[in-house]
Amino acid sequence: MPMTKILIPAEPVSQGRPKFARIGAHVTAYDPPASKQYKALVAQYARHQWQALPLDGAVKLRVVFYRPLQKSLTQAQRRRRMAGWERPIVKPDLDNYFKAVTDALKGICWKDDNQIVEVSMAKRYDDGSGPRVEVEVEEI
Repeated sequence: MPMTKILIPAEPVSQGRPKFARIGAHVTAYDPPASKQYKALVAQYARHQWQALPLDGAVKLRVVFYRPLQKSLTQAQRRRRMAGWERPIVKPDLDNYFKAVTDALKGICWKDDNQIVEVSMAKRYDDGSGPRVEVEVEEI
């Protein structure tokens, strides 16, 4: 299958720490509300853009997370960030963004996360097209 690109036109949200609840004698873990809502949004966009059954072979991903620019920047800072000369070295961590997106795409683009064998990812500032996530999926 050729490489397929999925665009999530929303501000990236990182995977939050799991929350725990006691139900009788059992303890259960669940996603924080912000993570759960974001995963549902990512899944919704993916279902509209993915035109095939979930892949069952090895998967290669390229993921770029575009964060919004802060409001309190000088014009010089804004230009440098939009040009890609300054990169976001602030929280949240890149791997937490990645986890939220791959959890949402499981079952839509591929059957299980263990199929992901190669990854390229980046965290950038919005380049003028708005905060978003771009995912390229390729079966190898």
